[in-house]
Amino acid sequence: MKLKYFSVAAIFLIVVLTCGCFANAENSADKTAQIKPDPVEEILKTMTLEEKIGQMMIVGVHGKAINTDIRFLLDNYHFGGIIFFDRNMESKSQVKSFVEELQANAHQKLPLFIALDEEGGRVARMKHDLQVMPSQQEIGSTGDVSLARNYASQTARNLREIGVNLNFAPVADIAATDTRSFSGDANIVTDFVLSAAKGYEDEKFFYTLKHFPGIGKSKVDPHKALSNIDDDKATLEATDFLPFKKVIAAKDNSKFMVMVGHLRYTAVDAENPATISPAIITGLLRDEMKFDGVVVTDDLQMGAVDGYNENIGVKAIKAGVDIALVCHEYEIQEKVYSSILDAVKRGEISESRIDESVRRILKMKLNLQN
Repeated sequence: MKLKYFSVAAIFLIVVLTCGCFANAENSADKTAQIKPDPVEEILKTMTLEEKIGQMMIVGVHGKAINTDIRFLLDNYHFGGIIFFDRNMESKSQVKSFVEELQANAHQKLPLFIALDEEGGRVARMKHDLQVMPSQQEIGSTGDVSLARNYASQTARNLREIGVNLNFAPVADIAATDTRSFSGDANIVTDFVLSAAKGYEDEKFFYTLKHFPGIGKSKVDPHKALSNIDDDKATLEATDFLPFKKVIAAKDNSKFMVMVGHLRYTAVDAENPATISPAIITGLLRDEMKFDGVVVTDDLQMGAVDGYNENIGVKAIKAGVDIALVCHEYEIQEKVYSSILDAVKRGEISESRIDESVRRILKMKLNLQN
């Protein structure tokens, strides 16, 4: 009798367990069906090494409409972005048409970053046909933090109207006498930069903090020569680093870039300018400040990094940079591209390292399509 009851109980247990297994299998199938592929990974899988490296460069071009040279650059080097200067800009309608032509020729149908240095004051493009905002120094001197947000929003609207989608501003450097800086006080600069960032966010427009980790103390123009910042790290933490640190902690890192300057900060890296310093880009910016967005260099044709031109792109990528900015000469652009490609092919840079940067770039670009 007991054996009979045991058999019935055993059969009941088997039925329950079997049903449970079917239910779990069905739930697992449902969950699998609900998992959507990551669009970044889907795009990355389709890209060649050459295409990936192209996305890691923003370049300047010559002309006010697409021409044979520009089409050649886009077709053969797959550059991921274009920076405009006054040499490219005649009127709003002309710029808009030029951008449309460029985007129509963008590789893999990924949108190009179309960038401008539109800081306000003396650093502004096409002043005859594009609204010029006050300099950051003028805005900071008012003491009205909301003005930074308002002017950033208006700048974003003006740039979007002509097809630009990335501004290399605001300047987060701390300097009392430079019109490009909000103030000589780190806390004031931080407040105004945070406000400007909010203005760009209001318009869903990409902006850039520059020039990491702060060039306000420089006595030498980096366009002309390399110079040192010799403050100890504790001083730098309380001053130059502060605006960058606060914005990075407060904002969505996929919605803005950080531009690295060309100065040498001896307390962090006594040998290398920031542009090619693993201690500054990977150690300080990535590891300490936890920035996981796109890092772009300042123009690699500046005098401060002249001595590094042959392999500067390779050094910058190895240091942790995502995008190399080369603003003027086609020959230098081609050399930077080729040097990075060759470094990967010979194993000096791994393709997985390239993929890290391209993932950040693709993530940002997909925001352009939303």
